[in-house]
Amino acid sequence: MKEKRMKPFVKWAGGKGQLIDTIKKQYPKGLGVTIRKYAEPFVGGGAVLFDILNKYELDEIYISDTNAELINTYKVLRNNADDLISMLLQYKDEYIHLSDDFRKEYYYKKRKRFNDLKCQEVLDTEMASLLIFLNRTCFNGLYRVNSKGEYNVPIGSYKTPLICDEDNLRHVSEALSNVTIVCGDYRKSNDFVDRNTFVYFDPPYRPLNATSSFTAYTENAFDDEAQAELANYIQQVSDRGAYVIASNSDPKNTDPDDDFLDELYSKMKIMRISASRMINSNASSRGKISELLICSY
Repeated sequence: MKEKRMKPFVKWAGGKGQLIDTIKKQYPKGLGVTIRKYAEPFVGGGAVLFDILNKYELDEIYISDTNAELINTYKVLRNNADDLISMLLQYKDEYIHLSDDFRKEYYYKKRKRFNDLKCQEVLDTEMASLLIFLNRTCFNGLYRVNSKGEYNVPIGSYKTPLICDEDNLRHVSEALSNVTIVCGDYRKSNDFVDRNTFVYFDPPYRPLNATSSFTAYTENAFDDEAQAELANYIQQVSDRGAYVIASNSDPKNTDPDDDFLDELYSKMKIMRISASRMINSNASSRGKISELLICSY
């Protein structure tokens, strides 16, 4: 087993950085030996992906997400790291020495450019560099869009944001060289997944209450019907022999009688693990809550 040192290059709502130590204890035995493939159909920031890439030599890796701008960034980083890094270094040089007022002007100009390109469905190196720049300088590292699909996160207050982590970006680029990167629904992984595959599903979480919903990574909601369809798909690939772990919220945090997810995954092992509520504008609401870790084996 090798050991590299890569980390996610974007912060993402629901990112698993804080839970990776718990999740990796559940990796299937034989990963990297008899289990030679890995799939992550809701890749987001890729905390589990990068832990896998750091530690295991696998034959095939598949990642996907429905967020076109995010997947474009993964592809650009894999295929065109030099130009991406060059753009980010330019943004860094232009931004880092500005006063707060001029930083605001610069940030909102870049955000408008991002949304203009997004509206035109442009997916290129500039779009990837803008996504990373905005992610590094916006409030709380959020990616959130409004009903029109426009990125609408305000500027953050970081004094010295790490706009271009060049060493990490180059390591990630190299590690992604043989990774299949797909923009689309989790079902597109169907042809890839077989009995020699470890699959980690990290979908948009089921909201704990009517006001806690944060599913706006794309313009599409992930409601209870979508949760049930995903559970059916997870059962299908599990029946095929794949080794599956899935994460989700724990409805019992707010309603002890809510068995919705327990019933959906009744044929699997369900663990309740402790996590911090990381993305909340109110710092006092970022305490410990329970999350579900669902395992097929």
